[in-house]
Amino acid sequence: MKYNYTVIITKEKRWFIARCAELGVVSQGKTQKEAEVNLKEALELYLDDNIEAQKAISAVKPIIKTAQLSYA
Repeated sequence: MKYNYTVIITKEKRWFIARCAELGVVSQGKTQKEAEVNLKEALELYLDDNIEAQKAISAVKPIIKTAQLSYA
């Protein structure tokens, strides 16, 4: 079965941090691509161990928005 998930990648010092918005699974890599590949592997391991997460993943829809701020 194929799942779609939201990946958020940020750079923290020398590492790229990849997070799955739906499940809270996190991984890292030295490049953006490596972080994404590592996250996919972590998600597969997570889903293998957590049958309930497999059922719930398609029902979870994260809300992703931007915030605009004005400050002096």
